[in-house]
Amino acid sequence: MDVPTYVVGDVHGHREELADALRVSKLVDEDGNWSGGQARLWFLGDFVDRGPDGIGVINLVMRLQGQAAEAGGAVDTLLGNHEILLLGMHHFGDTVVPDETDGFGPRSFARSWLINGGRPEDQDELTDEHIEWLSTRPLVSHAADHLLLHSDTFEYLEWGDDPEEINEVVAEILAGDDLGQWWDVWRRMTTRYAFRGPEGPGAAAELLLRLGGERIVHGHSVIADQLGIHPREVEEPVLYADGMVLGIDAGLFVGGPCLVVELPWEPKKPSDS
Repeated sequence: MDVPTYVVGDVHGHREELADALRVSKLVDEDGNWSGGQARLWFLGDFVDRGPDGIGVINLVMRLQGQAAEAGGAVDTLLGNHEILLLGMHHFGDTVVPDETDGFGPRSFARSWLINGGRPEDQDELTDEHIEWLSTRPLVSHAADHLLLHSDTFEYLEWGDDPEEINEVVAEILAGDDLGQWWDVWRRMTTRYAFRGPEGPGAAAELLLRLGGERIVHGHSVIADQLGIHPREVEEPVLYADGMVLGIDAGLFVGGPCLVVELPWEPKKPSDS
């Protein structure tokens, strides 16, 4: 019997909306405890910044991870670029990144954290347990024959030729204190749109060939931006690049819904209710 598999995109501190969406999908009960049995739930990163309770989101996911394991299910997570930013701010603060300047002045994690919606409460509530847990999350994984990524970028290949190597290389960087290497992870993870436009299907096919899987699933890039609509109008993921890529970031932090997407996902036919 196939085990139900779900993915969730960028939550950005909206803990209550996440809990409500998981409740509707019957993955948690009314008290917010795991009720998904043997189901597998993947979060694609960006728990923090821009919203009111990033650490609350992390605490919820960590708790559900333990509860799901006890029930024979699984809750797993990828690292998003905002987790790199959160950790980089914690470790390096306003230390200037070597050889990284632009017309707006020197680069630092503190500067980028502030510009990108960093919340002081998240830094204040960050514990050693959170840091250890986040620092050991993978960047790339597979679930239900899908290639799971946070960012819609080709940059993952800069760290390796397969998911295991990519995850090992970045884990080693995050276990160290080389500011330049940390910054490079943040910078590469912020890139996007690799699978859009006329060259998108070819790029998606090549990445799937290199890293495995039948379809890419990613967060990071807001669906409404791609469709040219308001985030409140988003009701479902977007399937594009000749059906090889599924975007699931509905823009929760700008008024969109929190999508809990079961894999494999296909758009409804016009006659579907």
